[in-house]
Parts: sequence; C-alpha cells; structure tokens
Amino acid sequence: MREEKATAEKHSDTGILFKRAVLAALGLAVAAFVLIDQRTNLFVYAITQDGPPSMLPREDEGDEALWFDDYYTVHTIDQRTFAIGEPRYYQKNFNYLIVGDTRAVLFDAGTGQRDIRHVVESLTDLPVTFVPSHLHYDHLGDDVVFENTALVNLPHLRARVVDNQLPLSSTEHFGQVEGYSLPTLTINEWLEPNGELDLGGRSLRVLYTPGHTDDSISLFDQTAGYLFAGDFLYPGELYGFLPNSNLGDYLQGTVTVQAAAGSTLRVFGAHRDDRVGLPELGLDTVVRLQQTLRQIQAGSLASEGVYPAMYGVDERVTLLTEPRWLQRWTPRYPDLSWPPGDAGEVFRKEAK
Repeated sequence: MREEKATAEKHSDTGILFKRAVLAALGLAVAAFVLIDQRTNLFVYAITQDGPPSMLPREDEGDEALWFDDYYTVHTIDQRTFAIGEPRYYQKNFNYLIVGDTRAVLFDAGTGQRDIRHVVESLTDLPVTFVPSHLHYDHLGDDVVFENTALVNLPHLRARVVDNQLPLSSTEHFGQVEGYSLPTLTINEWLEPNGELDLGGRSLRVLYTPGHTDDSISLFDQTAGYLFAGDFLYPGELYGFLPNSNLGDYLQGTVTVQAAAGSTLRVFGAHRDDRVGLPELGLDTVVRLQQTLRQIQAGSLASEGVYPAMYGVDERVTLLTEPRWLQRWTPRYPDLSWPPGDAGEVFRKEAK
C-alpha cells in the first residue's frame, strides 16, 4: 500500500511540474506575442521626448557651407541646386531646393522647428512647390504651411483624400516622439510614380523608392546625374524596421535606382552621419545595398543585435531591420518599378 501511495504521489508531483512547465511556457509565449505585437509602441515610447530636442552646439561646417542664421546652412551643389542643412538638429536633416526656369521644388522641409521658407526665399523668387520624400514628421515642416504641396499618387493615399485634405495617421507621421500633433496635408498636385516633374527647362523623374516607408519617393535629375533620395539612402543607419517598412520594397527601390541611373550617380540623402559636408553617396552604395538585401533574403548574411537587427552595407551605411522571422519581402506596388512593365513582373515572380 505504501509503495502504491508513493508511486501515486510521484505521478502527482510529475503532473504538477508538467502543468507548471506548460503554464510557464504559455506565459513566455504570451509575453513574446505581446512584445512582438507592441514592438512599435515600445520603440516609440523609448524615443519619445517631452518636446523638440535641444539644439546641438554650432560647429565648423567647412568652407562649402554658408550659415543662413544660427540654425540653417546652405550648400551650393550648382547654380540651381541647393542643400539646406540642419546641422544643429540631432538627426542632421538635409532638404533640397531644386530650381528650374518657371518654378522650384523644395524636397523635404525638416520638422518645422524653424521656418525653412525664409531660407528658400533668399535663394529664389520663383513659385515653390513643396514635395515631401515621405510622410514622417521630420520631413514635413509640420506647422509650416506651404502654398503648394505635391504628393506621390499612391492608391492608399489617394483613397483617403477628401476635398484635397489628407489626414495622417500616427504610424505615418511619428511626430508624437517630439510633441508634434498629427497634421492634415492640403494636396495641390499629384505626382505620378515614374512620371516627370517639369520645372521649366529642367525635369525631375519621380522614382518610387519604398522600403523605409511605403510612400517614399526619390527625385532624379537625369541630366545632372543627381538623385535626391530622402530616407531611402543616406550615410548612417537606414530604418527598415518601422510599421510601414518592407525589405521587399527596399530591394525594389534599389533595382529602380540602378536601372534609372547611368554609370555615375550622386546620391543626396536626407540625413548625415558625423562627417562634415553634404550627405552624399554614389551608385556603388546603391549596388551594395541591393547585394546586402539579397543576402539577407537568402539567409546568407548574419546580423548583429536582435531588435532591430543590424546589417553592415559599407563603412558609412548600416541597414536596421526586423528580426528575420518578422521580415516582409512582398513588395506593395511591384508595378511601380523602373522601368515600367518588365521590372514589375520580375518582382511579382520573386514574391511568389
């Protein structure tokens, strides 16, 4: 009887331990699910500040930079192309004024911590169209209202517009991290992906270069060999792990840029690393980014870190992504590749 009782107690203890192990594993699974599901909110919480950050100290920006005031610098790329830098903002934004014969384009406008229009008005008397590279707060100018705004014509954006008004969502804008309220954009002009933006005597091709976000574009001056790339590519850490980031989109963007470019390309990004001067890269970096993405997709390139995962592209560029099991590789708009037609079919086949 004592042996039977001991055996029963042993089985009971084993059962209890098993149930505890199952409950512990279930608890870990639930915690992991919550962390994965809420990873964006946790990231936003981690970087949120009480308001706009303090300005960095003013430092020597080199002989090629002219200080407009105590905040903005101006680099003259050529007589009709200017880079307006914000070296005292911690993200070190660069915005671009591209001038034609009849109008000019301002590509990105910073956070609006200062009014970039004063700099623009000192450089051109022509009417100016504001074109955001994408919809994050640090590119929109936020409280700065532009007379004419043009936006890329994408179905998921166009469908939300009523009376030319586009209200932004928090995951499109992210302005809450620095205390900016969600804006509503007034859209005066729609830019067709792969279409031409005519400035009078100067033309820019609107290239759909997603990856960082699904609404990202670059402007390509084929005559000059300039690519104004926004957050698609710049010296520093590329964010490919946000809610509307997509590595398949990023790959599509690199293929588009390589196909559109000639043998040489000057890539002007929207942010800068610690080096003084313009945030400029070349076609070789575009090719290396494409190679890096294909290696990540194939599982042949090891990453550093867990969230975000970090992949070195070259000595100046690092790609930050979701962990491998969360990465997305299906492009949202494969038909918007350059050149139109065959390239989109290639991406549809790769996505299957």
